[in-house]
Amino acid sequence: MFSTKDLEQIEAKGIEVQTVESQIQYFVNGFPWMNLTRAATPKDGILQLSDEQIQAALDTYETYVPTLRIVKFVPASGAATRMFKSLFGFLEGGKSDKSVDQFFERLPAFAFYDDLKAALAKDGLDIETADQQTIAEYFLTGKGLDYGSLPKGLLKFHRYAEENRTPVEEHLVEGASYARSKGEVAIHFTVSPEHKAKFKELISEKAPEYAERHNLNFVIDFSEQKASTDTIAVNLDNTPFVDKNGGLLFRPAGHGALLANLNDVEADLVFIKNIDNVVPDRLKNTTTIYKRAIAGTLLQTRERIFGYLNRLDSGDTSQALMAEIDEFLRRVLCVEPVEGFYEWSVEKVVAYFRTKLNRPIRVCGMVQNVGEPGGGPFWAKSSDGTSQLQVVESAQVDMDDEEQKNKFLKATHFNPVDLVCSWTDYTGKAFDLLKYRDPQTGFITQKSKDGKDLKAQELPGLWNGSMADWNTLFVEVPLITFNPVKTVNDLLRDEHKA
Repeated sequence: MFSTKDLEQIEAKGIEVQTVESQIQYFVNGFPWMNLTRAATPKDGILQLSDEQIQAALDTYETYVPTLRIVKFVPASGAATRMFKSLFGFLEGGKSDKSVDQFFERLPAFAFYDDLKAALAKDGLDIETADQQTIAEYFLTGKGLDYGSLPKGLLKFHRYAEENRTPVEEHLVEGASYARSKGEVAIHFTVSPEHKAKFKELISEKAPEYAERHNLNFVIDFSEQKASTDTIAVNLDNTPFVDKNGGLLFRPAGHGALLANLNDVEADLVFIKNIDNVVPDRLKNTTTIYKRAIAGTLLQTRERIFGYLNRLDSGDTSQALMAEIDEFLRRVLCVEPVEGFYEWSVEKVVAYFRTKLNRPIRVCGMVQNVGEPGGGPFWAKSSDGTSQLQVVESAQVDMDDEEQKNKFLKATHFNPVDLVCSWTDYTGKAFDLLKYRDPQTGFITQKSKDGKDLKAQELPGLWNGSMADWNTLFVEVPLITFNPVKTVNDLLRDEHKA
């Protein structure tokens, strides 16, 4: 299938030929649909923490913090182009709509207004008299702020009396409130190569200032999506797509590719949150409380897991311990065994318990469903026949199957990407996260390149299939903790006013 030139290109990207062949096979056969058991709800799979439970979790977190290496992991790759879709339509074709009208009517309310005003003034233009086309050009292109090609992390989101902040700065402040350990806050940003220098420049300028304000040190590092995680593109007949230069076309494989970056992070506890889900200081307290609470919940649960594994190591296979672990798996970790499990031998049961207990763990915040797009919390069948908690996207469900469609539509909550994770086992070693993903949960999409249609493939999503074989807890968190910015006018919402 591959020429010598193709094989050299594949090797140069650090990809195994067998991996590329598997990807092509997925194009041919497709990915299997998820097998939903039922929606996870507050009555069945989603924890609603009482005030007492929140306080206990906070106390647990405070107890552990001095002993932990904590990292805040922030996916921050890619340009914010989709934020400005309507404005680009206006700039390129003069097409106006309600969102464009709102943008110009409320322009002074945006945190970037002063910068835009200065960019125009530099060329002798007055923002109050300039026409809208000129303002849009100075806003979106390199003639001015170049916001149309910058990543969200570098855009001014929030206006304060004394300053205006980007999401990067808000993550620094947020990290100081719940991810501090031993006087440090470690934050890892995943960035695109073309934006890395600008991120470093902003951090270099701002981190010392916030460190002084909060009396701590920031340890900031960056990583880029690895070329070895790119996936091959194919023609509509599933043959490898050849670009105009005669080479194979490989494309970035979605946020699931960041599992390799996550796997390189050395930490006992990792918070994961998207770059654009930030709020100004007046609303941070609720986020801080629940971040600490879900972290404490994880640590409480992990403590029990470690205890059971140590008891199994000691040779304890008593009926009382077997019953206790079974109850813990079913009621706390929400893992339902396969049919016939209770007829298994003790040796087989112990091996099963070890497999299910000794793996990475995550606690996922879930918010009530208010119609936002995205995945949700479900019980789903795993490859070994057990049913356990999974974050599932609509694209993973066969909507032509009425039974599966109905189960999906019964979801009461959705995933705001609010996770705390741990992949340190009970002996202190780190799990290899690549061994705990389900490779059969990828996505196939249709794209185009050089005027030709093609099919592209995304790896299993970072919080979907990439964490399919993790121990998972879902915890309800308040809706106020979820404030993503999908379009520029979202910054006009009350939740983004300082």
